[in-house]
Amino acid sequence: MTSHHQSTQTMKPATAAKKLGVYLEATPAEFQEGVVSRTELNALQAEPPEWLRELRRNGPHPRPVVASKLGVSISGLARGGVTEALTTEQIDALKAENPEWLQKERATQAEVRKEAIRIKEKNAQRNEQDG
Repeated sequence: MTSHHQSTQTMKPATAAKKLGVYLEATPAEFQEGVVSRTELNALQAEPPEWLRELRRNGPHPRPVVASKLGVSISGLARGGVTEALTTEQIDALKAENPEWLQKERATQAEVRKEAIRIKEKNAQRNEQDG
């Protein structure tokens, strides 16, 4: 049986929050309790309401965003004992404090990036030779 009307694609609030880069628990109740259509998500991304701009600016931020702002991996955050969402203020304080774990994890991340570039370049050279 085929339907002639296109069904609206919806997602759970957790998925929408992840796509928007915000911490679900900090979003308004109506966002957490509803479902979000693809159209609504696009509208939120195109013209973020004040609550979304505020969350993106000040947090609390979800772990992937915290890790990115600190320049470490998500597992590096966990090894450093950071398991919760952090506000921009808390992230800035951590950067200023620059504890040993953060220095170590940043160095690890830098090595990981260097290695990824090296592998990419090696593969590019191999592809040139094979071509």
